[in-house]
Amino acid sequence: MTRADLTHLYFLLDRSGSMQSIKTDTEGGFAAFIAEQRAHAGECRVTLAQFDNVYEVVHAGVPVAEVPPLDLQPRGSTALLDAMGRLVTTAGAELDALPEDERPGTVIVAIMTDGHENASQEWTHPAIKALVEQQTNDYAWQFLYMGADQDAIEVGTSLGVAAGASVTYGRGRSRDVLAMTSQKLGKLRGDRMAAPASAPAPMMDDYSEEDRRFVRE
Repeated sequence: MTRADLTHLYFLLDRSGSMQSIKTDTEGGFAAFIAEQRAHAGECRVTLAQFDNVYEVVHAGVPVAEVPPLDLQPRGSTALLDAMGRLVTTAGAELDALPEDERPGTVIVAIMTDGHENASQEWTHPAIKALVEQQTNDYAWQFLYMGADQDAIEVGTSLGVAAGASVTYGRGRSRDVLAMTSQKLGKLRGDRMAAPASAPAPMMDDYSEEDRRFVRE
C-alpha cells in the first residue's frame, strides 16, 4: 500500500522568452505556494522542472521545507510536449522502482505556461494525451494545467488533462492562480490524511466558474 501521508508534486514551469513580462509575479507566486504547502500536515516532496526548447530539472524529490527560491530566467521557445513527455516518463520510472510502501499516495503534476507549443520534436499531442490518460487512469495521478492568455480548457484537454483541472489565467495573475491552486492542493492533502487507508484517493477540487472569473479578469 502506498503512503497516504506522502505527496509528490511535480511542477513543470514554462521559462520561454514570453515569460519575461511575468517573471517577478511568477517567482513571488511560487514562493507563496511553497510556503503554504510547508504549513500542511503530512510529507510533501517537490520536483521542479522548467522548459523552453530545452528541458531542465531544477531539483528532484526535495522536501517542501527545503525548496529554494525560484530563479526564473526566461529564454527560448516552447517545447511543451517534449517537456511533458520527459517529466512524466521519468517520474513514472522513478516511482515504479520504489517499493510500494515507499511510493507517494498522492501524485500531482502541475503544468504552468503562458504560450502554445511551438518547438517539440519528439512528442505529439496524441502521444502526450495517451500518456497523461494512462497515468491518470492506471495510477490515479492528478494533472493540472494552468495556461495564461489562452483557452486552457481546450489546450489542457488536448493534452489529456481534465477540463475541471485546467484554468486560464490573465497575464499578471500568476500569483493569484498559484494561490488558488495551493489552497486546493492543501485541502487535498488534508482529505488524504483523514481518509481511511483503504479508501480511494481523494481528488483535488475542480476550478469553479468563480475561480476562473477571478484569475481571468
